[in-house]
Amino acid sequence: MTGCCSSSRPHNLIFFFFLFVPFLGLAQQVDINDPVWNIPSQPSCSSLQSNFANSQFSKNLNSLVSSIPTLIPNPYNFYDLAVGRNSDQERVEAMALCNRALTRVDCLNCIAQAAVNLTTSCPQHREAYVRATRCMFRYSDKPILGKLETNPVSEAPNPSSATEDRNEFIRLQSELLNRLRPVAAAGGSKRKYAQGNGLGTPSNTTFFAAVQCTPDLSEKDCNDCLSYGFGNATKGRVGIRWFCPSCIFQIESNLIFYPNEYESDPPTNAGSGGDELKIILATVGSVVGFVLIVACLYILLTRNKRKEKQRREGKYVEENKIKDAQLLQFDFDSIRLATNDFSCDNQLGEGGFGAVYKGVLDFGEEIAVKRLSMRSGQGDNEFINEVSLVAKLQHRNLVRLLGFCLYGQERLLIYEFFKNTSLDHFIFDTNRRMILEWETRYRIIVGVARGLVYLHEDSRFNIIHRDLKASNVLLDDAMIPKIADFGMAKLFDTDQTSQTRFTERVAGTYGYMAPEYAMSGEFSVKTDVYSFGVLILEIITGKRNNWSPEEESSLFLLSYAWKSWREGKVLNIVDQSLINTGGLSNEIMKCIHIGLLCVQEKADSRPTMASVVVMFNASSFTLPRPSQPGFYTGDRVSRGIAQPVTWNSVTSTELDPR
Repeated sequence: MTGCCSSSRPHNLIFFFFLFVPFLGLAQQVDINDPVWNIPSQPSCSSLQSNFANSQFSKNLNSLVSSIPTLIPNPYNFYDLAVGRNSDQERVEAMALCNRALTRVDCLNCIAQAAVNLTTSCPQHREAYVRATRCMFRYSDKPILGKLETNPVSEAPNPSSATEDRNEFIRLQSELLNRLRPVAAAGGSKRKYAQGNGLGTPSNTTFFAAVQCTPDLSEKDCNDCLSYGFGNATKGRVGIRWFCPSCIFQIESNLIFYPNEYESDPPTNAGSGGDELKIILATVGSVVGFVLIVACLYILLTRNKRKEKQRREGKYVEENKIKDAQLLQFDFDSIRLATNDFSCDNQLGEGGFGAVYKGVLDFGEEIAVKRLSMRSGQGDNEFINEVSLVAKLQHRNLVRLLGFCLYGQERLLIYEFFKNTSLDHFIFDTNRRMILEWETRYRIIVGVARGLVYLHEDSRFNIIHRDLKASNVLLDDAMIPKIADFGMAKLFDTDQTSQTRFTERVAGTYGYMAPEYAMSGEFSVKTDVYSFGVLILEIITGKRNNWSPEEESSLFLLSYAWKSWREGKVLNIVDQSLINTGGLSNEIMKCIHIGLLCVQEKADSRPTMASVVVMFNASSFTLPRPSQPGFYTGDRVSRGIAQPVTWNSVTSTELDPR
């Protein structure tokens, strides 16, 4: 019986839905193309700039306008956009709002057309505003989000006049507007809107009103904006449509709204003579209410199927996380054009999750595009994870995410571009390695350490990277390191980062994985510490972690470094170019010692990254004694503890690694 009912119910609901559709015409008498919505669309332009077409502001504005059709529609028909850095004078901020009756798709189409028309009508201006028939769009080179703006003002002609006593009608409509004003102002950050109706005297003529503010305004600013409009537009007017950039209102004697959009209090001045009207309204309300209930049930029953279909088509994502990221969503065609259709000539490298390409946007900005492989293990979850994580991180030693792109099965991450690419292109290349003098290598080591301290302890969201390696450390023009690729990162509350966690899916790069993570899926901040220790030894030796010396092929880099350090033969593992240029300095010795501390087999024996930074900054003290590294393949006799190393012949308190 259950199967029978569940299979037939949707058909029954559809039958009832179409049975009552004709009755909807009684209530849905508003048309978004009706003259009541048609208002003057004269653009307002200001801040004229010479040589505008060649300016960065113009390029940012064009990029913003072209991205509008690719935005994810939202149910509130309000959008705030920006292109450019917060501190940049060439940054463009924009805002758009549609009429309440407009569908999400029609809203975006209206905004896109309004934006194109506005930039065409104001070709050399840094500020502009237009109120189209069904939506408004404005942009500026100054911050506009949350800012009250009442200029310019526009008023639409009144298509009808009241047959009531003029003064009494004006008084009643003012009462209705003032009743709706606080309702709209008290709305949340998504919508500030209210609508309602009242009855005039003596013939009980029904009139209707709607008030709306841009949702970014505070309650006080919304109140002030509407009060300003009421005070300047309602005097002596019977019915009015009034508009400014931050708020609008309209009141008419022949405007009926969708009942399901009704959000204000019911009329309080209903007369006693409209019995026939009451009967009609009650009948229509009952029918529409029933239809709405049926429609809601139908939507609930089909929601899961619709979501699954959208997910298969690549259109379903966790919108809340993406919205939190506050990033620019790039158009796929513009990225494909920027990378020359992802040509091999533009490919910078390829990892487990996909390839990275160099691109040049139409306004000249160079970008790095990470194109996730459709066959990789990183799907929607990892993609959304990386977008939401990286967008919230701000540090000198972390790469900056510029935006993302979702198109069908395509998942693209757009980063700032570094001509020097990644660290592995230098330290593992015989010729390029010569460029990296010890001062540069030391600056890279310390920079990566500081970036990890930020991730583990200082950021708003404490993060374990889990895939730190040479190819995930990018170098800018000044050879400052930037930690990249957060696809496998894990986020924790501030007091949870140091706790040990387990995962059934071990992902990362062998050679950089800590023993406990590779063997049992156990990870903590000490997992990143181990990877950092491997990275230190690679930077100092110029060898990959899987390298082994010819004379002892059974030893790999960590084992050989430990054996050489324990036997006092550190020269065997230091890159020869460093010895030739500066000799074996105390600083190199200290870094090798710290690297060995970081790769100790037991996680509890490794220092935290905060302790590592202290070790780098201290000029003279005795470091803790390291034990053998994880995955040590040498003889078991070497388990002995090595003697501590002291710089400048001065000793001080020995650090106890945590």
